[in-house]
Amino acid sequence: MKPKVGEVIYVQSYKHDGSLHRTWSSGTVLSADDEKIVLITYKTWVVESDGRRWFTREPAICFYYLNRWYNVIAMIRAKGVYYYCNLASPSVYDGESLKNIDYDLDVKVFPDGKYIILDEDEFELHQKQMHYSESIIRIVEDEKNRLVELAKHKEYPFEDNTIHRYFDKYLSIHEFK
Repeated sequence: MKPKVGEVIYVQSYKHDGSLHRTWSSGTVLSADDEKIVLITYKTWVVESDGRRWFTREPAICFYYLNRWYNVIAMIRAKGVYYYCNLASPSVYDGESLKNIDYDLDVKVFPDGKYIILDEDEFELHQKQMHYSESIIRIVEDEKNRLVELAKHKEYPFEDNTIHRYFDKYLSIHEFK
């Protein structure tokens, strides 16, 4: 089951123990195939697990992979495209929402190509608290390394032109609603 282009869906991220981590109230589908669902969140409510709510201010093109252990959020800002990558289980679409399990580690890529790894301490802590299996730990580490290599070489989806094409597609879809 895949959402249709132009459809607005809900996004839910959980933690390994089943607790809700974060939700996005809406994402407009820009593309859906057997590998990924691409959507945009723009002026969307986000609710954190602690109940804190915030509103996205900039357009973000989001790549949710159905067979990779990460997702990539490309935020379009005045100073360029910033990429925020969440190490997470492959995403699943159930007909109304897109779901995954967040595995703590994040990779942030700046417009100049530099990157940083975030939340390594949280990953270490949750491995023990939530009893991550050795195979999950290995997959998350491998996928983190894969993301870094893709970003270093500016391979899909780390291509600013691709991000801007998706944003143009959103504008054309949104124009007719």
